[in-house]
This record gives sequence, C-alpha cells and structure tokens, in this order.
Amino acid sequence: MASKPAVPQNDNVAHALAGAGGGILSMVLTYPLITLSTRAQVESKRAETAFLAAVRQIVAREGVSGLYAGLDSAVFGISVTNFVYYYWYEWTRGFFEAAATRAGRASKKLTTVEAMIAGAIAGSATVILTNPIWVVNTRMTTRKGQLEKEQEATGSDGSVEKKKQPTTIGTLMALLKDEGPQALFRGVVPALVLVINPILQYTLFEQMKNAYERRRKRNVTPTVAFFLGAIGKLFATSITYPYITVKSQMHVADDGQKREGMTQAIRRVIREEGYAGLYKGIGPKVTQSVLTAAFLFAFKDVLYEQTVKLRGAVARKAIKA
Repeated sequence: MASKPAVPQNDNVAHALAGAGGGILSMVLTYPLITLSTRAQVESKRAETAFLAAVRQIVAREGVSGLYAGLDSAVFGISVTNFVYYYWYEWTRGFFEAAATRAGRASKKLTTVEAMIAGAIAGSATVILTNPIWVVNTRMTTRKGQLEKEQEATGSDGSVEKKKQPTTIGTLMALLKDEGPQALFRGVVPALVLVINPILQYTLFEQMKNAYERRRKRNVTPTVAFFLGAIGKLFATSITYPYITVKSQMHVADDGQKREGMTQAIRRVIREEGYAGLYKGIGPKVTQSVLTAAFLFAFKDVLYEQTVKLRGAVARKAIKA
C-alpha cells in the first residue's frame, strides 16, 4: 500500500489560517476561565472571591452568558493574533531552514536560539498589531461585571432601569471618544515583555517535539501535541503571570487615574497587596492558558492538513476551469 504523502510544511498562509482556526476553537472552549481570571486581576484585594464562589456570583447576577462577556472581541482578537503570530513564526522558521540548507547543516530543525528569535519576531509583530483588540476585550469583560454590581447595589426589585450591556463597537467608540486613540495601546510595554511567554512556550514545545520525533522516528500525533503544548504553556505562564496581571490593570485604567509605568505598577501592587497580588486569578488563568494551548496544538496540525488540501483542491478546480 502506498504511504501517505507528506503534507508540505512551508505554506505560511496555511499555517496562519490553521493557527487562527485552532485559536478560535480553543478560545470558545475555555473562555469562562478567561472571564474569571481577568476580573480577579483587576479587582482589589478586598473584593477577591474564591473560584467557585466567583462562578456562582457571575451566573447569579448575569446568567451563564456573563461567563462569556466579551467573547466576540476575544474570538476576533485570537484569530488575528494567531494568524499574525503563525505567519511571522513560519516565515522566520523558513528563513532559518533555508540558511541551514545553504550552510550544509545536517538538520534543518530550529535550534533553541533560532526558535527563540523566531518567537521574538512573531510575538513583537503580534503585540503591536493586536493590543487594541485586547484593550477593548478587557474593558468589556470587566465593565459588564461592574454594571451588574451597580444594578444589584441600586435595587433588585426591577424598578431601576437596566443599563445596556456594552458591545464591542460601543466600547471601542466610547474609548476613542473619552480617552483618545492612545488608550488602545495601554499596556503595550508589559505586552512586549510578555513576548517572552510564547518564546518560552514555543521553544520548549519545539524542543520536546524534536526530541519525541527523534526517539519515536515519527511525527507527533494530535494527542501528543496536546500534552506537549500544555507543558510548554504551563511553564511559560507560571513565569510571566505578574506581567499579565499588570497588563490587565493597565487595560482598564482610565484618564482619571494616574499613569503608571510597568515597574511602578508592579511596585504598587506589591505595596498594596503583597507579592500575592501579582498572582491574582492565577488558578483559572493557568488552567485556561494550559487548556487553550493544548487544544490549539492538538487542532492546529489537523487544520493545517485540511487547509492545504482545501487550497490544493480549489487550485485544481481553478486550473480545470
């Protein structure tokens, strides 16, 4: 029986589309954990609640839909983020592989340093292009909870007219009107620092993947990719979480609040809440990040194969026509 033909690994657009699709699927599956983590990161220490209590409070005040506040902007954001990231990552990978071929290197697989450089280039491009999307998403996620609390405080007998829940476009327009375009780039410095997160994640994933393929003499399966992706993300998120907390707080800061740099924000959190304040919401965040990355890596290769096949079929039909 003829062996299955290898799927080409040099199609940047196919990788980008597969990454975007995998990101959307994984985001939808884990989004309630993002809501819980984001709200925990921007709450004061006095308002902190336990994980299960937080779930019950949100569902009681807002219904199950409250766990999905801002999902539309998050899905748009993750699709753009992953498309940009994977496009530039695969472009950089292709550059290094071509250089390895020209140099006559035995293996074209990325070295640890090359994987880190590829991650840095892709991550920096992604942050600059997508930070506005995540500012809007964070505002929506936290604002919906604030509205529900205000309504609960003013009366629950239904006599008080309910305020309209924020929409993505409404949040964006209000942000531009009240605070100006520069507000869309709040938190961009810690976000650039957080480029180290995908660098650590993808470097560890690539090295574990290479080691697995050398030992087993075959490509990783979606199940293996799931667990390797989970390990890589767990390591990366645990190290970079304080910067994630600071970035979320910068995203919800408004013009009435004193502007803070990243170092100032970290010092303030430590002064007001102790070192534990830098790790607010880490439970749901790590769980969500690990599951999202695991699902993403499990979905991506399958989606990549299907994307390449679909584009090939479309191209063949176009030629025949």
